Amino acid sequence: MYYAGVDIGSTAAKTALFENDKLIDTFVVPTGWSSIETANIIKEKIVSKGIKEEEIEVVATGYGRVSVPYANKTVTEITCHGKGAAYLTGEDCTVVDIGGQDTKVITVEKGMIVDFLMNDKCSAGTGRFLEIMANTLGVDINTLCDLAETGSNITISSMCTVFAESEVISLIGRGEKKEDIAYAVVDSIVSKVASLCNKHSNRTNYYLTGGLCECDYIVRSLSKKLKSPVKTNPMARYAGAIGAGVLAQNLK
Repeated sequence: MYYAGVDIGSTAAKTALFENDKLIDTFVVPTGWSSIETANIIKEKIVSKGIKEEEIEVVATGYGRVSVPYANKTVTEITCHGKGAAYLTGEDCTVVDIGGQDTKVITVEKGMIVDFLMNDKCSAGTGRFLEIMANTLGVDINTLCDLAETGSNITISSMCTVFAESEVISLIGRGEKKEDIAYAVVDSIVSKVASLCNKHSNRTNYYLTGGLCECDYIVRSLSKKLKSPVKTNPMARYAGAIGAGVLAQNLK
């Protein structure tokens, strides 16, 4: 029997495939403008692997989870990211997911979600904020993080993404170095994420999931702000999809 977790986020859609209880494949596709179209692309990729529709159970998560017509069940991102992190780490942890539209902090104990907190009222502490600022500087997110590592001495005071973008434009206009502006952008988002973590609990053993898990500079900066090591690995970007796949195994 096969099981799939499909996590349709605002910018990328992740899929995790299991054969019985073994993770056999993961892949990511751009979400694009239509979540339904993206879901169909994912289905085609699954079928292309020789898996028949009647042989697979699917759980969908993410903001586009209701747009997966072949899903047997939909589950919230909170539950799936927690389950996915538990699968990847095998230990109690505080999951930090910096998503495109929101940031989530989730406490996992013995594989169960026991508490969570999220910032969904403003994009200033999310991946979308980083994307907007990178576009303003004319670079991609990875380049922004590389630049930030060599910058210093500038802060962005605005709490709102719109005003922060205006602030960045002003910094560019007065001739500040791109590296220093990039440093201010990353410092701003890391500070907001750390503040959310501190509001949630004083726990340690942090585990970063989501699309920024492969940005070493963000991981190190967040560790410094939290005064505690933040663990992650490249598979952590699939945590939501993996958690959904684990839950799919319990449908029958």
